[in-house]
Amino acid sequence: MKMRAAVVRERGAPIQVEDVELEDPREGEVRVKIVASGVCHSCLHAADGSWTHVPVPIVLGDEGAGIVDAVGRGVRSVREGDHVILSWSPACGLCHYCAIGRPVLCERRAPRPGILPDGTTRLRLRGETLYHFGTVASHAEYSTIPESCAIPIRRDMPLETAALIGCSVMTGVGSVLNTAQVPAGASMAVFGAGGIGLNVIQGGALVAATPIIAVDVLPHKLDYAKRLGASHTVDAAARDPVEAIQEITRRGADFTFVAVGNTKAITQAWDALAPGGTCVLIGLPETSATVTFTALSLQANEKVLRGSRYGSARMRDDFPRLVELYLAGKLRIDELINRRFSLDETGAAYQALAAGELARGLIVH
Repeated sequence: MKMRAAVVRERGAPIQVEDVELEDPREGEVRVKIVASGVCHSCLHAADGSWTHVPVPIVLGDEGAGIVDAVGRGVRSVREGDHVILSWSPACGLCHYCAIGRPVLCERRAPRPGILPDGTTRLRLRGETLYHFGTVASHAEYSTIPESCAIPIRRDMPLETAALIGCSVMTGVGSVLNTAQVPAGASMAVFGAGGIGLNVIQGGALVAATPIIAVDVLPHKLDYAKRLGASHTVDAAARDPVEAIQEITRRGADFTFVAVGNTKAITQAWDALAPGGTCVLIGLPETSATVTFTALSLQANEKVLRGSRYGSARMRDDFPRLVELYLAGKLRIDELINRRFSLDETGAAYQALAAGELARGLIVH
């Protein structure tokens, strides 16, 4: 079928909405009519060339929700008409990591970015192969994805809101609940109060962490953080955040989370830890970036540095659980959305994101 999608032809080139061809679903795949798609920093990194490991030309979008439009042979978990959240992390359900409850580490996921697990794509632009950003390529009218990437949800959940569960909410809240398993009363500091960081803060509020300290260089983002559960804020452009966090907590934070792609923030988050604390790395800087710290700071104080991929999600369990938390009024997603765009405005949406204007932007069809 033909449809419209937001395409990046070359790294650093403007985002263009193009007429592209989408193949029908093959065995074990489904086609989803996209209702809404979140505006994510990961896509910005791919578009501006910061992430050189992501191939081009590519259809952007790794966060979305919609309605199943067609199913391929052998599909059992969803059917036409189901409301689904798109997951960018395919899972076979059979390998070692899927079997032990860590599907984000599935051994049979795509071997490299931009393609589906079988090593091919379903997108063409005038005969030229197009890649799928984050498997789902959700900045489009439709998306053909593996069955495991279409997670069915309750029909009374608004799909515009549900779209954000597909990446920013799951990644942020999950980093607290699943990856770090923060206990009640533990102190947290969150570096970066964008779409992911605000959800880390929400995760901290859900588990009764205290204090919850938000760190950013933009005052209006710190205002968002206060509204979503931060007890303290630190303007890192005005003062040293490590010093501020130690002043608030007296010994450093029990947990720090890096929700921004910045190596300086990673170093600061490590230095701001209390002895025995854990630093969780979520945001990724440019592909070749490295960070260093002394071996003594790791060994002598028993600090832990760990990564969090997709909030260590168990998608088929966690997505419906987050829907229930939202419908129960315990998870605030509508408050994250401060601007909506049409598909034709995708380029403007990413300009606003780069300028720091968005808590979370949403492309609505």
